[in-house]
Order: sequence, then structure tokens, then C-alpha cells
Amino acid sequence: MDGQRTPSSGAPENGAAGNAPRPEDRPARLTVGVVGAGRVGTALGVALAHAGHRVVAAAAVSETSLRRTEERLPGAALVTPQEVVQAADLVLLTVPDDVLPELAAGLVAAEVPFTGKLVAHTSGRYGIAVLDPITRAGGLPLALHPVMTFTGRPDDVNRLSGSSFGVTAPEALRPVAEALVLEMGGEPSWIAEDRRALYHAALAGAANHLVTLVVESMDLLGKAGVAEPGRMLGPLLGASLDNALRLGIDGLTGPVARGDAGTVAEHVGELGRVSPEGRGAYVALARLTADRALAAGLLKPEDAERLLEALAD
Repeated sequence: MDGQRTPSSGAPENGAAGNAPRPEDRPARLTVGVVGAGRVGTALGVALAHAGHRVVAAAAVSETSLRRTEERLPGAALVTPQEVVQAADLVLLTVPDDVLPELAAGLVAAEVPFTGKLVAHTSGRYGIAVLDPITRAGGLPLALHPVMTFTGRPDDVNRLSGSSFGVTAPEALRPVAEALVLEMGGEPSWIAEDRRALYHAALAGAANHLVTLVVESMDLLGKAGVAEPGRMLGPLLGASLDNALRLGIDGLTGPVARGDAGTVAEHVGELGRVSPEGRGAYVALARLTADRALAAGLLKPEDAERLLEALAD
């Protein structure tokens, strides 16, 4: 790759565990720069530093990001995005999805040298096409999306261990992309360029909407007089998530799976009175649940018909 240094496996060269080199002393270490040093950028920066790479520069905007960068990446110079690119072998573009295309084009327009540099973004939505301006300028594009939620707390780095990364890269760079993910403690999962939007929609629908559903349920339980909704929901939701991940649709329980159309109709009526917005979500999800239960043979056609009547607008 035009002399570009790539990640090593990190295995001790002398074979003696007691004499294993320190991470920072290992050969073929990369200098790393972070453009958009927020929750994700600083967490990945720390993970790469733990693997022996050197985070040398970062660009941050908000006071919170500046403070977090100083705390987590003390060796990184706080500079402009252009200077981050100039200083690093591996550039992390950890900015919001909508900002990424403009950032890539803007850096190239500023005539920042990209030749031979690894440039990785962390967007779930995009593959490597969004980095086309940088690729044409000689950069080596990678899409490394950590399938994890980041809160800005120190344990963000620990959450990377065992987490999946959605990886997209040119075939020649696939080993490099996968090696970087493994060094950060993650598990690479290859996503084709034309499947990135579907991949991200699936993740966002599960993780983000789950939060909304749980918060909505907690609010409704509070209105029903439950003093500690979270405590009540915890064991139930834990068991339901475990069933779904292990058993798929066969883990489904509840009134839709039983074909209890009367119960479902009562739910819809009560939600219409207390939470009209929640009613709409309940109806849509109940219809999808009934469709899947019917297709899986868990629900009889006649029961499904009664359920759909109860769920009719």
C-alpha cells in the first residue's frame, strides 16, 4: 500500500510472556488522528491506543468534546481537521452521518494530502462511496461501524470488547480493516456497500425504538399506579430479549401469539384514551407480530383474522 504501515497482530516477538513488548514499543504502529472527537471518536482512540497505536491529533468543537479529548487522549494535539489529516497515518472521521459527505469533500477541496493514508469513518449508514473524494485523492477508505451505543462514560471502551463492527472496504484493504477491528477488541462483520442502509435500519430499529418502547411502557405503568416501573419491567424484558435472540419468533408470547382478539381490542381502546401516539405504535407492531406469528404457524388463520379486525382503524 505505497509503503503505508499497517496494524500488526500484536503477538510478542520473542515468545516469552514475561518479556512481551509494551504496546507502544511494538513495530508497525500507526499514528492516529480523530476528526470529530466526541463519544465514539474518543472511545475508538483509546481502544487503538491500548493496542499500541499513537493518537497524535484530534479535532473537537464543543466544550464537552474538548474536555473529553483532553481526559481520554492526553497525547493528542488539539488542532484543525486539516492538521489532523496531515499528522496521522490513520484518520478517524467520527462525525454525524449528515456531516460526513461535506467533510470528505471539504478536506479534499482544502488540498489536504491523503496519499497512502488510511481514512476510516464510523457511520452505519454509509459504506466507502461517501469517501470517494478522498479515495480519488489517494486515500485508503474504510467503513468501521461499531454496533454499540456510546454514552460518553469511561466504560464505553470496555463495551467495545466483543462488539460487532460493520465493515466495508475495498477487497485489498479488507485484512487491514478487520485487523483494526480485532485490535480494538471487536468482531468484524462484512457488509456489502449496497446493503449498508438496510443494515443500519435494522440496527436503529432494534436499539433506538427499543428505548422508546421501554420508556413508553414505563410511563404507562406509572399512570397505572406502579411505583417502580423499571423494576417491574426488568426481569420481563430481560427474558423476552433472551427468548428473541435464542428462539426467534418461536420465543413469542402474549395475547397476539394466543389470538386473544378481545384483549388486544381492549388494549387499543385504553391506549387511545391515555396515549394516542402509543396506540398507533401498538397497532402497527401488533399487526407485524400477527403477520409473523401467522407465517411461523404460531397463529391460526381464523385467530389472525379476528386480531386484524381488532386492530383495524
